[in-house]
Amino acid sequence: MLSEPRAGRLAAWGNALIAHMVSPDDAVIAIVGEDAVHRVEGLPGESAPVGLTLALGRLRALGASGLRVALPAPGHPLGLSGPPDFNARALEAEEAVICEGAALGLVPEVYEAGPEGDVHVEVVWHCLPVREAPPADVPSLGEAERELAEALRDATEVLTRLDVAGSGPVAEAAVAAYRARAERGREVLAPGYPPRAVRVLELAQRVGMLVSLASRNGHGGAVSASEMSARGDALRPVERVARRAQVAAYNSVVVERGR
Repeated sequence: MLSEPRAGRLAAWGNALIAHMVSPDDAVIAIVGEDAVHRVEGLPGESAPVGLTLALGRLRALGASGLRVALPAPGHPLGLSGPPDFNARALEAEEAVICEGAALGLVPEVYEAGPEGDVHVEVVWHCLPVREAPPADVPSLGEAERELAEALRDATEVLTRLDVAGSGPVAEAAVAAYRARAERGREVLAPGYPPRAVRVLELAQRVGMLVSLASRNGHGGAVSASEMSARGDALRPVERVARRAQVAAYNSVVVERGR
């Protein structure tokens, strides 16, 4: 949850491109980020993988009016609408992009090579048919914002009670990484997104940071297996709320256009 999902970058900047708010080159640079290259495989009319610039243009020509994000987890098909084959691949990747109006979806497959500190990352987006139906379990921005406020309180209470939120190098590094990300620029989402979507996504990232911190910060004050289990049980619904809010934020411009 600390890092922005690749599906989020693709959907956000793809939506900005569809709305003519950014150039194709700017969109591709933002989507690729620190990766080496992204390609799209299985695009209708193409017999081999193609670059993102061509792929985004082709998707628009095929009728894509917007891009939605799915962030599924086991038992929670968040943002998916089928069919089962696509859902299974999206669940394995833990993310996907659905093209509104084109009945196509994109699932990333990540390839890494090279030594630690100099890893070469290539991403292949597999283009597959999807079912045109309402996505599963995606809240409105208003609902997501209310849920997040409650989740942040719950997460803070749990971490405080279990003595895992306070100090130590892991906690300090996680907080520093979150603050550095926030200070790198306020462009959490691509141009064209409403301020409320930016606010919801930032809060979702903050809640996700707390959940991630709790998961990686050792045993803390939880000295028994039952207490460790209690921590997981308490934080699992908080993590789900944060994922739901992320999807609501990324999908907000598509929802607004649909109205």
